[in-house]
Amino acid sequence: MTDAEHGDEGGDGVEVHLVPLRRRHLRSVIRIETQVYPRPWSLPLFMSEISLRNSRYYVAARVGGVVAGYAGLMFNGDEAHVTTIAVDPAWHRHQIGTRLLLELTRECRARGLRHLTLEVRVSNTPAQEMYKKFGFAPAGIRRNYYAETNEDALVMWAYDIDTDDYGRRLAAIERKVQGHTVVETKP
Repeated sequence: MTDAEHGDEGGDGVEVHLVPLRRRHLRSVIRIETQVYPRPWSLPLFMSEISLRNSRYYVAARVGGVVAGYAGLMFNGDEAHVTTIAVDPAWHRHQIGTRLLLELTRECRARGLRHLTLEVRVSNTPAQEMYKKFGFAPAGIRRNYYAETNEDALVMWAYDIDTDDYGRRLAAIERKVQGHTVVETKP
């Protein structure tokens, strides 16, 4: 279901605030959805997802008070599934997707989860490259997963995200992020 921005290598000293995704953000989220997905999620779907706080985790990336991106997880046993990750095209190449994925993986580790999975369009090689930096590896294809375009999804998994080695991987990724990230996701 995920498709991060194309080419998340930029960054420019911007300050990004990661905050819990709330109803007040959904107008901006829907605007981004309609820009980046041929079949965007609906407002009721987002409202349902963010209300499931025991089994979901959603975060918004804000820059100067504006929602620049968002991402979410669904928990199942000792693993999590990235349900969505998207960045406003105006904010591509500012490492918003990297910051969001760092936060998602941190949340998984804080919950003691071991594995993380996602789907990405087979044509979205820039997003796949970002996911590979996080240790995701291809595990299979879901044929015609994106029904609106008849495009296949590449299923990717990151295993053993609870290890010290994976923690070091995240720390190395974080050191390369330019600018400043303020995490405001905990009460």
